[in-house]
Amino acid sequence: MVGIVNYGAGNIFSLTAALQRIGVEYGMINQVSDFDRYDRIIIPGVGHAGAAMQKLRETGLVKDILRLKKPVLGICVGMQLLTAYSEEGNADLLNVFPLKTLHFDQRVQLKVPHMGWNSVRAENECPLFQDVPDNTYFYFVHSYFIEYSGQYTGAVCEYGLPYSAAIQKDNFYGVQFHPEKSGKYGEQLLLNFSRI
Repeated sequence: MVGIVNYGAGNIFSLTAALQRIGVEYGMINQVSDFDRYDRIIIPGVGHAGAAMQKLRETGLVKDILRLKKPVLGICVGMQLLTAYSEEGNADLLNVFPLKTLHFDQRVQLKVPHMGWNSVRAENECPLFQDVPDNTYFYFVHSYFIEYSGQYTGAVCEYGLPYSAAIQKDNFYGVQFHPEKSGKYGEQLLLNFSRI
């Protein structure tokens, strides 16, 4: 059963609709005691990373998220929160991954935000991508990206430069794209997470 961290910064409706479509049971995590009810945790997120981190701190859940040994998946801004730092709001984040979240501006000569479908190539045998063909297209909406890291990158995407479309470390995973809005293979990724 999947617990969704409900901290006021996520597009929860699309995510819960996708989980319903694939038959994965879910509930909301509003307080520390709720973590015990679930064997998988999702941190959703849209909008501003610095503001999202502040909202997450206000819930009092940060220490408990960092102590989790269960599989954890960050989606979009939820993935960025798992990094050490974001240029968005000059914010210190959860620091699960010793990586930075950077702005596309001044780094690419392409339209920002990066919005729409882009192909993703799995790396480092990331279990999220089991039964997902290489170069599958997923749906992105973001102006900030997580730097490419050979060690922690679970999948790579190119948008003027290569960056981490997915990351993995121990029981923590993240995806920059929105699997809940990415059709069949997005649903496959969520199903894979529910089985890790």
